[in-house]
Amino acid sequence: MSGKNIVFLVLLLFIPISLAAHFLEWGELIVFIAAALAILPLAAWMGTATEEIAVVVGPSLGGLLNATFGNATELIIALIALKAGFVEVVKASITGSIIGNLLLVMGLSMLLGGLRHKEQTFQPIVARVNASSMNLAVIAILLPTAMKFSSQGIGEATLQDLSVAVAVVLILVYALTLLFSMKTHSYLYDVGVAEIEAEEIPHAKPNIWLWSGVLLVCTLLVAIESELLVDSLEIATSQLGLTALFTGVILVPIIGNAAEHTTAVTVAMKDKMDLSVSVAVGSSMQIALFVAPVLVIAGWIMGQPMDLNFHPFELVAVVVSVLIANSISSDGKSNWLEGTLLLAAYTVLGFAFYFHPVIDGVG
Repeated sequence: MSGKNIVFLVLLLFIPISLAAHFLEWGELIVFIAAALAILPLAAWMGTATEEIAVVVGPSLGGLLNATFGNATELIIALIALKAGFVEVVKASITGSIIGNLLLVMGLSMLLGGLRHKEQTFQPIVARVNASSMNLAVIAILLPTAMKFSSQGIGEATLQDLSVAVAVVLILVYALTLLFSMKTHSYLYDVGVAEIEAEEIPHAKPNIWLWSGVLLVCTLLVAIESELLVDSLEIATSQLGLTALFTGVILVPIIGNAAEHTTAVTVAMKDKMDLSVSVAVGSSMQIALFVAPVLVIAGWIMGQPMDLNFHPFELVAVVVSVLIANSISSDGKSNWLEGTLLLAAYTVLGFAFYFHPVIDGVG
């Protein structure tokens, strides 16, 4: 058993600890920390279950399953936070996920992979396609904010209607990217994956009912732990001296995406940079083209003022992250210095979000 799996097994102990902390009233901070740690292994098991089911159902349906559950943990946390009224935290978590995947995950992958293999390569065509999709997503989330600042007297209802319309377009684009990557141009995404499959030791076909059960149980437990996390969020973060902005941009995305981050870094160290970049950039695209639009539509249904009118500071950070990531990945090559540059950019943005005092009146 690998060290990563041992760590995740140990972290499962925080499921009963978080429940005990909640019912025995050990304090909001302890509940928050225990629930956050409990979500990490559950997200990892959800990912493993999805991969095992994908082996049985085939590449097309399996790819759709992976795409759907790729950010399921973060989507669950965001939906519960949205229901609780933490709209600004949800918006911040969207921008934080995009920034974290493009700078932190890709940076760590390029740094650790580059230290072991000097220079690594990946498909530049895929990088350019992903860059184009991310550019579209950035333009889409810029428009409602630009509309709010350029016109006086625009109400929340108008901004939400615009955001819902944009969300529908983004979901359609996301569906087309899935068609492109899994059907019409799937050969572009097969590099690296075939090599990994060739290295794997043949084993019995996975039990689809067992892994479906694991996926269902983990999803339910993630929902329970997310409820505990969100309920203790406000008091716990204030005790830690953190703002809603920093919590949403830095903490929530790391909790929701930790298992996926680990996968990207691990395969990069095995010189599978194609797969690593696919995980990092693909996750950012999924957040921008699928998770954010779904949350906008969910907010519209719930009656919560969830729209694509982001804080300008968040948008600046997203634009900077996309520009840096696109410029570094455009040549299809990476090394440890490029990884360091991405991590430096993430660190600088992290400091900026930490010291930024207030977001739209929410501390």
